Amino acid sequence: MKLIIGLGNPGIDYTETRHNVGYKVIDELLKNKFTKNILARKTNVFMNQSGKFVESQTSKYQAKEEDLYIVHDDLDIPLGDYKIQFGKGPKDHNGLKSIDDALGTDEYWHVRIGIDNRQGDSRPMGEEYVLQNFSDEEKVIIEKTIKEVCKKLETL
Repeated sequence: MKLIIGLGNPGIDYTETRHNVGYKVIDELLKNKFTKNILARKTNVFMNQSGKFVESQTSKYQAKEEDLYIVHDDLDIPLGDYKIQFGKGPKDHNGLKSIDDALGTDEYWHVRIGIDNRQGDSRPMGEEYVLQNFSDEEKVIIEKTIKEVCKKLETL
């Protein structure tokens, strides 16, 4: 059984932000019933406090590291791309730092969804950018990526 946890921020103000792409993957998994041998959960805390939620879920379901998949946004990957890697996350992500601290390890699956589509020299800082909504054009790209990720997670 795989435990897949999507990271994001709760509340209507964050629903369409780049930081909530983990929530969007979980929504898609549940909507399309991609849940055979999968427990899909969204955190119920803000991104930077994700560790306690993940720790409680891994304990509750007795999930081993090799069965834990954390779905999160990644500024190191361009919009439209994704990577699924064991023990490898972005170099600077406060949600993952919280999880690593709570679990005492970074050895779990990282489902890294690319969100970076910043252009030019006047690029917004990452902390600001992740809390912005996707543009209409970007929504088309990210929705396609989310569908691909869900299909991939179902076959792993």
